[in-house]
Amino acid sequence: MAVPGRVVILGLAVTVAIGAIGAGLVIVGSPGQARERRLDERRVRDLESVTRAVNAYWTRNGRLPAVLGELLQSPATDSDRRDPLTSQPYAYTVIGGKTYELCADFQMDSREESNSYVGRFWSHPAGHHCFRLDAEDTRR
Repeated sequence: MAVPGRVVILGLAVTVAIGAIGAGLVIVGSPGQARERRLDERRVRDLESVTRAVNAYWTRNGRLPAVLGELLQSPATDSDRRDPLTSQPYAYTVIGGKTYELCADFQMDSREESNSYVGRFWSHPAGHHCFRLDAEDTRR
């Protein structure tokens, strides 16, 4: 019994479509991975923003804020100091002098990303990671 041409064409079209979807998932990752990547990108942007606010605070006051809440009093602060998923504040610790740490909990290891969305300094493993920073005078 001969298979009609339309059935063969339909079968090929379905096979190609399934193959394209599979290839897309391999290349781009699953929707869940894309969401995790976007959350981590947001965390890095937030930490960069907090760093700029800490630098502005340092420039004005000659000291680090004792807690991130002090940055709320600064007119230059528009940074989000809470994790976009958990709404928990990012960890901030004054180490001494002008050195401090900012910490966040990341979903993915940015070092394994072929087209990493972060610069070399902001690369991070999955899980809790802290960045040690020195406040900089913004007048320079």
